[in-house]
Amino acid sequence: MNFTRWSARLPGTQRQRRLAARAVRRPPEAPAPSGAVPAARDEHGEPSAPDAEGARRGAGRGTGHGLDALPAQDLSAQGLLDQVPALVALVHGPDHRIAFVNDAYAAAFGPRAPGAPAREALPELAELGLLPLMDQVLRSGRPRTVKSRRVEGRTGRPGGGDPGAVGGGTRPGYYTFTCTPVELKGPGARRGVLVFAAEVTDQVEAAERLRVSERRQREAAVTLQRSLLPQQLEQPDDLRVAATYRPGGTDAAVGGDWYDVITLGAGRTALVIGDVMGRGVRAAAVMGQLRTAVRAYARLDLPPHEVLQLLDGLAAEIDPNQIATCVYAVHDPNEGRLVYASAGHLPILVRNPDGTVHRADESTGPPLGTGGWLHTSASAPFGEGSAAVLYTDGLVERRDADIDQGIEVLEEAFAGATGSPQVVCDRLLRALGITAEHDDDVALLALQHPVRTGHDAELFHNAALDLLGGVEAAPRARAFASGVLTSWRFPRGLHDLGVLAASELVANSLQHGTPPMCLRLRRTDRRLIVEVTDGDDHLPRRRRAEPVDESGRGISIVATIASAWGSRRTPGGGKAVWCEFALPPEAVPR
Repeated sequence: MNFTRWSARLPGTQRQRRLAARAVRRPPEAPAPSGAVPAARDEHGEPSAPDAEGARRGAGRGTGHGLDALPAQDLSAQGLLDQVPALVALVHGPDHRIAFVNDAYAAAFGPRAPGAPAREALPELAELGLLPLMDQVLRSGRPRTVKSRRVEGRTGRPGGGDPGAVGGGTRPGYYTFTCTPVELKGPGARRGVLVFAAEVTDQVEAAERLRVSERRQREAAVTLQRSLLPQQLEQPDDLRVAATYRPGGTDAAVGGDWYDVITLGAGRTALVIGDVMGRGVRAAAVMGQLRTAVRAYARLDLPPHEVLQLLDGLAAEIDPNQIATCVYAVHDPNEGRLVYASAGHLPILVRNPDGTVHRADESTGPPLGTGGWLHTSASAPFGEGSAAVLYTDGLVERRDADIDQGIEVLEEAFAGATGSPQVVCDRLLRALGITAEHDDDVALLALQHPVRTGHDAELFHNAALDLLGGVEAAPRARAFASGVLTSWRFPRGLHDLGVLAASELVANSLQHGTPPMCLRLRRTDRRLIVEVTDGDDHLPRRRRAEPVDESGRGISIVATIASAWGSRRTPGGGKAVWCEFALPPEAVPR
């Protein structure tokens, strides 16, 4: 369709657009030429819509650019800065005399008189410590920036003369200040500094909310971690123990380090330390499950490697992506040894009575959760006068050094660390440079087997009898137990209970066990222990005997009269069945 013949009838025709273009190009004060058709106007004197549209289009064609393109030389710098929401101040000279402040600056701090020095007229900049920075900018000619400075809101009479007053009042906020050198042109040209302050209150508050959230999460993880650790260590009869846990610094998430001390009965003690890889609440939760499982498996009185074997399968079930290291050690005062198994953990350090330190680092298995490995147990001498430390990698590992170097430093510090186990823990932490800002969790467990002399030695005794022969071994065992307990000056009631327990355990071993057999009596400052070993590895269990049964009551009698009883397999084959009695106060020599 041809629109040419219709164009004259439509609003804004070519003739009208040409007239509008000439009107736009003509200066406003120039009179209209004679004979020209006046432009159509509405009732307010403004050009009508067709004329205005034509003027816009005509101007675009006649000048080569639209009305949005304004000459830069006609723009007012002061007018633009007054519309900027940021705070702007321009100063000049060595004493930073005020040349200009924009409306946003005046709204925040009040109007400022031009020509006044900044130290007197801009006290807010002095409070923020910007005047020395402005001096540096003026000398070096390079811009400087300070981030997130808090600006206190001030209130005052709107438009008042007080230089500290603020029109309408402003709230406190945070600003990032940038000081830029400028060259002021004109007569008496000089150098100045343009101070530009952009508000970053929202960003600072968001960052603070994030820090608060992270701090609360970390506090929750630390609280969970500490609640899952022993609130009070069990104190064995023959050992002195102490432990310390230090979470990582405030910028580090809490890890999965843990420790435990478990009394197994018959004077034996299990000592555990471990580390779950990873950080945060998840690592702490996995740690809590593993620690609970260790205590449950320890009650079975299994060898250390069997405990770790069970833990290995459990760790894979809890979280296949989590790996943990662990050391499980058992101390038996009768054997004078520390039997242990390690699942990829750092070696135990043992200090002999002569002060020399060695590592119990025999490889017994990979970390927990890897699966497919048979763990084994190893042993180290640990008699009277010995000490040992179990620890996690946070104590000895550093980013700028090999972990073996850290262990060597720990060995040197441990060789000279004397005092109680708690004192030893504190000295080792200081020697390894563990502070509140340390970037990793640290768990440390120290134990000592003290040498007892004088009155303390009177509280610890051992006596043993090899059971040879047949049924005549039973009366010999009763006579031996009676004589030993009498020499230990036990009360009559405890004496009779001890003899009865020894008789029942020996009779059970003679009936169901195999040679070699041995009766062992042991007293500590808190309990009497009766133990019988034999060569058969079948563990007895307590069962209900029927009235017509002629046997099956021995273990039930022992379990009834004793404070605790139990059985375990011995490392060389065979088993040990034991029971213990808590000593009344009158049984302890004063």
